[in-house]
Formats: sequence, structure tokens, C-alpha cells
Amino acid sequence: MKQIILGTAGHIDHGKTSLIKALTGIDTDRLKEEKLRGITIELGFAWIDLPSGQRLGIVDVPGHEKFVKNMVAGVSGIDLVALIIAADEGVMPQTKEHLDICILLGVKHGLVVLTKTDTVDQEWLGLVTDDIQEFLKGTFLDGSPIVPVSSLTGQGLPQLLEALENLCEVVPERTSSGLFRLPVDRVFTMKGFGTVITGSLVSGMVRVGETVMIYPSGIQSKVRGIQVHGQKADQATISMRTAVNFQGIDRADVDRGDVVGGVNTLKSSYMVDGLLFYLRSNEKALKNRTKVRFHTGTSEILGYAILLDREELTAGETTVAQFRLDAPVAVVKDDRFVIRSYSPVRTIGGGQVLNPIPRKHKRYKEPLVAELKSLAESAPREIITYHVKESGISGLPFSELRLMTNLSDKDLEEHLQHLLSQKAIIQTDREKRTFIHGSVFDELHQKAIKIVESYHKRHPLKPGISKQELMSTLALWLSSKLFNLLIQDLTKSNTVIQEKDIIHLPGHRVALGADQKDIRQRIEQAYLQSGLQPPYFRDLVTSLGQNSAHTKEILMHMLEEGTLVKVKEDLYFHRRVIDDLKTGLVSYLKENREITTPQFKEMTGVSRKYTIPLIEFFDATKITIRVGDIRRLREG
Repeated sequence: MKQIILGTAGHIDHGKTSLIKALTGIDTDRLKEEKLRGITIELGFAWIDLPSGQRLGIVDVPGHEKFVKNMVAGVSGIDLVALIIAADEGVMPQTKEHLDICILLGVKHGLVVLTKTDTVDQEWLGLVTDDIQEFLKGTFLDGSPIVPVSSLTGQGLPQLLEALENLCEVVPERTSSGLFRLPVDRVFTMKGFGTVITGSLVSGMVRVGETVMIYPSGIQSKVRGIQVHGQKADQATISMRTAVNFQGIDRADVDRGDVVGGVNTLKSSYMVDGLLFYLRSNEKALKNRTKVRFHTGTSEILGYAILLDREELTAGETTVAQFRLDAPVAVVKDDRFVIRSYSPVRTIGGGQVLNPIPRKHKRYKEPLVAELKSLAESAPREIITYHVKESGISGLPFSELRLMTNLSDKDLEEHLQHLLSQKAIIQTDREKRTFIHGSVFDELHQKAIKIVESYHKRHPLKPGISKQELMSTLALWLSSKLFNLLIQDLTKSNTVIQEKDIIHLPGHRVALGADQKDIRQRIEQAYLQSGLQPPYFRDLVTSLGQNSAHTKEILMHMLEEGTLVKVKEDLYFHRRVIDDLKTGLVSYLKENREITTPQFKEMTGVSRKYTIPLIEFFDATKITIRVGDIRRLREG
């Protein structure tokens, strides 16, 4: 059987609470202040079983203009509405505002209940009915049943139950992405149970024993118990009025407006992109950066409406806007929202969420505005590719795409697999299931090739660029997994060659030019002629009269090809000189078993300036081993 939630709406003192009590026997006004003042202040909850067995959860909302924010919180999760209009007063200001709110929140089904019919005659009743029909023209309640009742006498209640029964048959069963989301509309403490929250479950399912998370705080807790319509249950599903008892959470940890969801399945954001409709009843235009009250789910947050394509929005117009909020919200694509003016407080517009976790946008970017508008009606694959492309090299994980598309895991998976097969998107991280756009990957391809080409031109004597330098040059914050995937793809296609940690183009060969050959020869001669007393490199550069960086490149080339040997910083020897010294040292140690530093100095015939670095070099290259003040031949 379908799970359906009925919400009331209407002006103060039009008999909403009395009607629910007459229907269900439940008085939804539970607060002492409500009893004293005779008005509904907070949300009230009840339920009724219709003759067919269909159970209706009921949310009773306050009608006073001061408590419209509570009314918005109450109707955010309803499936159908009962617009309550008193026969003796007819359509009133909150009747209009409440209907506007229902329209903005996307309510599609409902009826009108004409209350207090015992206070008027038939002629007046006919006039009021005509007036209501005129008022409802062009709305989702146009042509809906108008049921006259009296909560005092019970007249019309059977007909109302029948009308509700008929409506329940046509109300479609809610579908959702499967993400568990329960916007909190009431928090209280029960002795022996602890903290309890209530709300209308808008999507997914929750079970006793599951660990859940409260957004935006991120606090985690285990579900200790569940009640649905006042009865204990093991689980609750979409469109159920649900009470959840938490384990180890204080009352102060949860507020109305919070959302209970799965652990790390939702993401809170201080910004929301939305398609905004500005009500026709507004007398003044909405200016860019106007401070507004942003209502979504059961929350009310102050923020600013940033109009992305204009300076002001006139009555009856629709546009895309970015709402920059004072506190974070956890929403998904297509969630509905209502905006109310900051002061005086009244409902001025609303619409649907286009992107629940957007970046900060610059205004007057026509392509951006067009793409955002298209998100309202685009096919899932277009929405996925748009968001993935917008994410650039950072990419988007599956968890965020789920929020940006509001698709079930199964449907999202199907679309992703199709896009992957077409190479429209690329998976860069299997663990986090992160995707980047194919064009972004292609751009990285081309940029990497240009960087390697440029490196070869600037450093012709080097075999190639190191992976680390290529990665840091490609892009800031480039992930290692994406970089490795890129290199793998480039090498697989033979676009580049990887040798250990060096990347080079297939045709690159290290070759000296005529002028470089001359400098190389002069360097080699200098080191050969100086033997065991070579000049420090900085002094050699000065004597050659060459550019330091240019000469150092040739030196590095000579090191890589093995002509020279680096003994310590700035001190190099010719390989032939080192090999001759090594041969003499090994021969000496084989005959004498050990050598002291003075003996080594005597063997070389040079000062300590050279002998100390040289003997330490033989230690480092594992020819000798130091034992106290002597060296011995290292075994093996």
C-alpha cells in the first residue's frame, strides 16, 4: 500500500486543527501556549485509516502569518494538501500565501475543505464556493473537489473521507534516488529514551540499528528505535511520518532544519544553484544580492539571492540564481525551495535546486546561465557530462554525482557505464569512483606532450623530464592517480617513452651541438690534465668564460655518460683518474690490509682538500670501510 502524507494549509482560525480532531480524534495542538491562545503555533501530527485501509499521515500547520516558516517546514514533505477555507470568511491573505507555497514546493494534488458551514446559509455557501473556484483558476487545485463540512456537527465528514479516498488512488507513489533523507521538523527528549526527532521521510529507508549522520553538523549516531504513526517499527520508508530515537545524542545536537541521512552520503554547502520563479503578486522587482529567507526541507536560512544574468527580476519572471547562505544546507537536485523577504516577511518566490553543491559563479556568463537553465530539463547523461566537465582535473566522485543528478545508484551506474564506453568520461580513481571529462583528459594529453617537447628544446643534453617535474608543471593539485593514468595512456600509445622516472619523446636523442662539443672537450681536458687536483666547477666555469647554466648542462651530460665522477658538491674528477686511484688503493689494501688517512694522502700526493673527499667517496661507493681511524677493503 502507498505511503501518503496529507498536509493542511489555510488562514488562521479557519478550522484546520478542529477538522483534524473531528476526523481522527487527535488534538494536534499540544503546547500550553496553543491551548491558552487558541491558535496553532507549532506543527501538529496525526493519522487516519480510510475505509479502504489506506493510512494517511497528517501534518497540521499554523495559519498565522507570524508562523508561516513553520508552515513551510510542515508542507515540504507532503503528497497532497487540504486547503482549508472557512465558509464565513472565504479566501484570506494566508489562504493565498499558503497556496503559493504549495505551488512553489511542487505539490500537485489536493482538495479544498470548506469549514464552518454550520455558520452560514446555503446562498452564502454558494457565493463563497464560486469565489473559491475563481481563486483557484490556473493552479493545481483548479477543478479539484470543494467539500463543505462542519467539524462541530460532523456534516460532510463522510464525503470528505470519500474525496480523500479518491485522491489517494490518483496520487502517484513517490520515487527517489534511494538516499535516506529525513528532514527534522521536531526534536524533543523522552524520559528513558533520550533524544527523539520526527519528520516526513522524503527518500530512502532507515532501519533500527543503522548508523546515521546529522547534517550539516556531521554528528553520527545509531538508530535506537523507530515509530511510524505512533507505532513501533523496525524500519521506515519514503512518505512515512517517522520518529527516530537516537543513541548517545543530546537534545542540543539536533535542530529543526537539520537532515538525518546515511553516513557521508550527503554534502552540506553554503551555496545552492536554483531555478527561481518570482511570484506574480510581487509589487517590486527583486534586485541582485537581495537578502532573503531561504526555506528548503524544514530549514530556514538567511542568505543572498545572486541573479546571474540580470540586475533585477520582475514579477512573474523565472531565472537562475545562486543563493549564498549564512549556514550550510544538505540538499539534492530537484529539491524545492521557497524564498521569503527579509523584512517585512512574506513569500516572494521559490523553485527547484539545480546544483546542490556548486562553485561560486561569476555573473553575466552567458554559457553558464544557459547550461544551468538546461539542468532543469536535461537528460541524465547530459547532466552528468556537464557536471563532470565543470569539475575540471579535480573530477567528480560517484557520491557527488548522486546528489547532482538525484538518480538511484542503479540508474546512475547505467548512465556512467554508457559514458565510459563512449570515452565521454574517464574514471581516474577506482576506489573513490572519480570521473573526469574526456575533453579534459585530452587537454592534459596535449599539454603533457608540449611540456616534454619544450623540455627537450631547453635541455637537449638531458635524456628527458622527470615524472615529478612533469606532474608539477602540468597542473596544480593534479592527483597522482590521474597523472599515472595519463602517463600510462601516453606510453601505451607510444606517444612518450618512460625509462624509470624519466619521460621523453620517442625521437629524442641526446646529442651535442658543435659549440657544445667544443666546451665538452675543454672540460674533459681540464679534468684530465689536473688529475687528482681538479678545479672546483665554479672556478672552471669562470676560466672557460661560458654561461654557468649552459656549462653545467654539459657537465651533467658528462656525468650521465660516465666521463666525470662527482665526489662532492662542486668537486668532480675524470673517470680515468678515479679508476687509476681505485686500482692503486685496492692493490695497497690487499697487500697491507689497512690504510690511514695520512698514508692515503701520501699515496695521492695531494692536500687534505682532496684526500678527505676522495677517501670518503671510496667509503660511500663501498670500496673501503672505515674502522676507527683506518680504512679496510670492504668484503664482498
